[in-house]
Amino acid sequence: MGSTGLLALNAWGQPAPQVSTASTPPVVKRGEPITLNFTNADIEAVARTMATLTGRNVVVDPRVKGTITLTTERPVSPAAAYNQFLAILRLQGYTVVDSAGLDKIVPEADAKLQGGGVFSGDNLGNGQIATQIFKLNFENANNLVPILRPLISPNNTINVNPGNNSLVITDYGDNLKRLAKIIAAMDVSNATDVEVIPVKHAIAGDLAPLVLRLLESGGSSGAAVPGQSDGSFKTTLIAEPRSNALILRAANPARVALAKSLIAKLDQPSAQGADGNIYVVYLKNADATKLAATLRAALSGEVRTPTANSAVAATGAAGAAGAGAPSGSTATSQSSTGGQIQADASTNSLIISAPEPQYRQLRAVIDKLDARRAQVYVESLIAEVNAEKAAEFGIQWQGALGKSGDTNIGLLGTNFTVGGINLIKLATGAGATAPSTGLNIGVANNSNGSYVLGFLARFLQTDGGGNILSTPNLLTLDNEEAKIVIAQNVPFVTGQFTNTGAGGTSGSVNPFQTIERKDVGITLKVKPQISENGTVKLTIYQEVSTIQAGTVNSVNGPTTNKRSIESNVLVADGSIVVLGGLLQDTYEGNQDAVPGLSSIPFLGNLFKSEARNRKKTNLMVFLRPVVVRDGMSTDSLSNDRYQQMRDAQQQAQPTPSVLVPINEAPVLPPAPPNATQFKSPFAPEATPLKQP
Repeated sequence: MGSTGLLALNAWGQPAPQVSTASTPPVVKRGEPITLNFTNADIEAVARTMATLTGRNVVVDPRVKGTITLTTERPVSPAAAYNQFLAILRLQGYTVVDSAGLDKIVPEADAKLQGGGVFSGDNLGNGQIATQIFKLNFENANNLVPILRPLISPNNTINVNPGNNSLVITDYGDNLKRLAKIIAAMDVSNATDVEVIPVKHAIAGDLAPLVLRLLESGGSSGAAVPGQSDGSFKTTLIAEPRSNALILRAANPARVALAKSLIAKLDQPSAQGADGNIYVVYLKNADATKLAATLRAALSGEVRTPTANSAVAATGAAGAAGAGAPSGSTATSQSSTGGQIQADASTNSLIISAPEPQYRQLRAVIDKLDARRAQVYVESLIAEVNAEKAAEFGIQWQGALGKSGDTNIGLLGTNFTVGGINLIKLATGAGATAPSTGLNIGVANNSNGSYVLGFLARFLQTDGGGNILSTPNLLTLDNEEAKIVIAQNVPFVTGQFTNTGAGGTSGSVNPFQTIERKDVGITLKVKPQISENGTVKLTIYQEVSTIQAGTVNSVNGPTTNKRSIESNVLVADGSIVVLGGLLQDTYEGNQDAVPGLSSIPFLGNLFKSEARNRKKTNLMVFLRPVVVRDGMSTDSLSNDRYQQMRDAQQQAQPTPSVLVPINEAPVLPPAPPNATQFKSPFAPEATPLKQP
């Protein structure tokens, strides 16, 4: 490139000698104004000249080729000359990237990959590529991308970080400054201030859902949450029953004006006048029949006192009778039932016939009583441990003294009944009577061709134990009694009768029995009452009954063992309380012995029979109430028990078999995803079941 450029080295614009751009740049003082006159000059040569004038370190990418024309009409500062050089490069498709004090002239498409500066403020160069991070406070970053993308060079980028709701933009510094102003103008809060709108004629609780439904039907109602797709603000409208007002917060003043206009149109006086109004109130949680009785009882003693402004003031009858009226007042007090309140059980609603001021008072009371009632989930654990031991030992013998044919024959021996069957009964039973259980050692003598039992020794020791663990659980409303029974319905004979006809043996016989069935098992009755401080009062009846072994086929009916606890306790929410422990420790010992001879050491065992029995029973009952105040907590409890049952079913699958091709058992479907789990301290860890 043979073109030359003229450099002015003084501040008055006087001509300076021409210096070839291809040769060594002229020696000038930095900071003095210069006049640029490059015509079709090589980019690399102009870059070296600018580096000399501005004192920068400039390198040119080998892919940067071509010529540029850069002229000025009058002397300019070196910084201004360098900015004009950057602007010419930008028009040619090249740019300068500042990387650690080194200006790299590269193609614009590759500038975002170079080590340019990263800024979060306004200290940006105008003509250089840089990256700036914009953190948004109110607006959603995803919503701004379609707006800002057309304003950015196609070779540069804009990205969103949903984690902190920020934008990362790589572009020229002057364009970043423009984008910063646009983002600042759009990143503003969408919510207006809180508006309190008094309601004069209507009921605020009835008006709020109607107005809110009309507002939401005309626009989006999403929440302004950073990082989510919907950035519009949800219109909030809440009724305040005490002052009969509406609290409004909308996305913009236009929606506030719309809400006020709707409220003004709906807040009109009743067309029926002040007397004879009939209102229907649909209840959400309370029982209409019970609530109607409560309201009628509350209004039965009410005294209505008309005042100068015709307002209705409700006071107690006794208080009104003793209160003194102001001087000159003509107001009188009279007893009134306060209108009629009827309940419609089919729709669970109240029908109120009362003047509008009194209806407002009743409605405020109804709104407080018709609140969602909390529930109580009661977990119980019944642990019973039994241990029984028995030991028996006895020796019996019989013998004859004399010879065969003697007139008198003597008998000598021992026989006992403790712990077994008497030896004489066994000897005379001729084999029809069996010995008792345990180890029996006997000797039989041959007498006249028949064997007679003459000696019997018996040894027996038994051990028995039981471990019963029951965990009945139930869920009930606050202040409502609940009952759970896990038992067998056992028949008990209460009477029997046989009717013999008058004809003697030829008459008919009609025997019959009267039977009463009773539940034998576990019974739990609980009535919880939640207090304001979070404690729960429990009225409890706990019963554990069993059938005593060996009495099922008894003539008089089976014998039952019953253990019950009836108590009132106070326990904190989620805490464990022990109701009581029933401990029984019994010992029984029986002995048949020959006086004197049974006391001989060791040999005395030949003259006695002894049985001992010891039994221990330990029963403990634990309760844990958990207050469930909302639907999420109820779902958590249900999902936990659902998953516990499903795990047990999966572990109880049959062993795979080819000969018996039934290898699957029913299993509950998976629980709903994203369910909050409730872990109970009473629930044991799931253990795999052993397959046969």
